[in-house]
Amino acid sequence: MKVLQNKKAIITGAGDGIGRGIAKALGLEGSIVSICNLDQKALMETTRILTDLGITVFSKVVDIRNEQEIIDFVKESASFMEGINILANDAAVMPTTRLETLTSETVDQLLSVNLRAPILFTREVFPYMKNAGGGSIIHMSSVTGHNGFPDVAIYGATKGALMSLARGHAMELAPYNIRVNSVSPGTVDSPMLHNFIGENSSDPQRALNEFNQMHPRGKVASIKEVANVFTFLASDLSANITAEDIRCDGGYCVQGTQPK
Repeated sequence: MKVLQNKKAIITGAGDGIGRGIAKALGLEGSIVSICNLDQKALMETTRILTDLGITVFSKVVDIRNEQEIIDFVKESASFMEGINILANDAAVMPTTRLETLTSETVDQLLSVNLRAPILFTREVFPYMKNAGGGSIIHMSSVTGHNGFPDVAIYGATKGALMSLARGHAMELAPYNIRVNSVSPGTVDSPMLHNFIGENSSDPQRALNEFNQMHPRGKVASIKEVANVFTFLASDLSANITAEDIRCDGGYCVQGTQPK
């Protein structure tokens, strides 16, 4: 028996990268998945990949900065899947900026995508999980929410806030058998990493090597390694785990510095 057989999961930010990996991992373990992303082309590619693997999937282009679009997507997802058991809040943006050049528009973008949207998604899935007799909500946090880094301070603040949000909602929703946790990866070999390197380094290969070297095991995480943690937290294998942040960082928070 697959560990997520007959489960129904929503995954945000599933157009590529870790979000796509989470959708694939949950689906391969038996869950129906409902995915959203702002980029239609990327979303269609994820939908094709999942369908080819035999995963039942509902997908929709959603701007998660828009409250009504979140409300509509959750309702349509619940109708398609006949319920909701799992929410993986993965969607995020990570603009880099120094404090002296920080604009209010950048702050608003970070807060609306990285923090406000997960709050609204949690609110909207709650009634369905309550009716189902329980569920699992998992927020994508980051080591930037544990350690301080230049240029991504606001991003890190939103990720630290997600850990606190998970703890608070875990206590509030425990009577309904709904668990809430967060996952904090270190650096992941994902499109977000390569975009970050492309924007901030004139020597991408050297930068990637530095990211590998700052992790105690000598390499950054793969998408699958992070997605596996989401699968675990979504399943009954983690039935007694709630209000926790799981650092999936290869030991980075204990040892390591941001490469220059």
